[in-house]
Amino acid sequence: MMNEKLKLAIIGLGYVGLPLAVEFGKKRPVVGFDINAKRIAELQSGKDHTLETEPDELKQARHLSFSKDIEDLRSCNVFIVTVPTPIDQYKRPDLTPLIRASETIGKVLKPGDIVIYESTVYPGATEEDCVPVLEKVSGLRFNEDFFAGYSPERINPGDKQHRVTTIMKVTSGSTPDVAETVDALYNEIITAGTHKAPSIRVAEAAKVIENTQRDLNIALINELAMIFNKMDIDTEAVLKAAGTKWNFLPFRPGLVGGHCIGVDPYYLTHKAQALGYHPEIILAGRRLNDGMGVYAVAQLVKSMTKKRIQVDGARVLVMGLAFKENCPDLRNTRVVDIVAELQEYNCKVDIYDPWVSAEDAFEEYGVSPIKQPEPGVYDAIVLAVAHNEFRAMGAQAIRALGRPVNVLYDLKYVLPSNAVDLRL
Repeated sequence: MMNEKLKLAIIGLGYVGLPLAVEFGKKRPVVGFDINAKRIAELQSGKDHTLETEPDELKQARHLSFSKDIEDLRSCNVFIVTVPTPIDQYKRPDLTPLIRASETIGKVLKPGDIVIYESTVYPGATEEDCVPVLEKVSGLRFNEDFFAGYSPERINPGDKQHRVTTIMKVTSGSTPDVAETVDALYNEIITAGTHKAPSIRVAEAAKVIENTQRDLNIALINELAMIFNKMDIDTEAVLKAAGTKWNFLPFRPGLVGGHCIGVDPYYLTHKAQALGYHPEIILAGRRLNDGMGVYAVAQLVKSMTKKRIQVDGARVLVMGLAFKENCPDLRNTRVVDIVAELQEYNCKVDIYDPWVSAEDAFEEYGVSPIKQPEPGVYDAIVLAVAHNEFRAMGAQAIRALGRPVNVLYDLKYVLPSNAVDLRL
């Protein structure tokens, strides 16, 4: 397929799909497709609630249109799938969005078309789980009538420095010729260049281990923080000292959530277990990181008890709900673990986050963030997310939200150690 004849459809217009659609839309015809009518209407009005793209950027994508109508996909010949790949309540991969997207594409798939997946999956998922759906729905044959590619997303929500165009892109295709086409296509927009993997499975594996590696590194630092807390040693001071060595990795302790790091390792372990191998280290890191919310609350309760603050019925302010700083993304935020654990102690919890939508928070987690915290009423304050707004407040203003005797717990090293009662 000649690259100049490619008309793209981006399936899924979230944190990954929209920036991609905008960049391609500056250069060639693109249909941005999403089943969420509210999202389509928002984008057609020139707004993006995820804040990943500015209104000016949307205007610059002159060749980009938005639609929820499957008929608008029929004129496209390259489909890029950027839907979420979450886990279920049992921490098993949930491929439902991916399968549904494949079914949608199958209805409009034509001979010669290419389907590229960007969603994070375990090695083999594209060809073993998605392609059979495409074949069944379309009636076409894989690598004879239509083709596939895989180019894992590397979007970092809220990061204005590392954007889709400035992060090197891994590409792959189901045949050598398709691999060349996919690689050339992405090279149109990726200024950082591309790396063409030898197979789709290699590209899938490369993606899933990126965040598995980060997860394990953070798990190590979290465990070290637990040890140093027992020894009454400042973890940040230790990390700063160790960081003077050139090859020491600069990880910090904390809650591990979000759409990638807290999810992707389960995709790899699921596949490993299906093959009869029980991964020890990866799952141990996951268990430790998943337990950090409970650990943090235990530390808080202990500190409150030492100050003779009654825990039962205490008012606690949790500052931050997004999974990371300066970003409205609530996906898989582990701050909710702290809220749930505090409620187990019968604490009255207020959540304050100027970045997140109260409507989204209630829809996703059944919690209702407050618009503004009331000063002088809280027995404990948990600084859970390092938003710029919280940094600007400083220790004195944050302390003023509490009663005369309160506990201030800084999970993110936002404030100086001598200004808080607790840090991870």
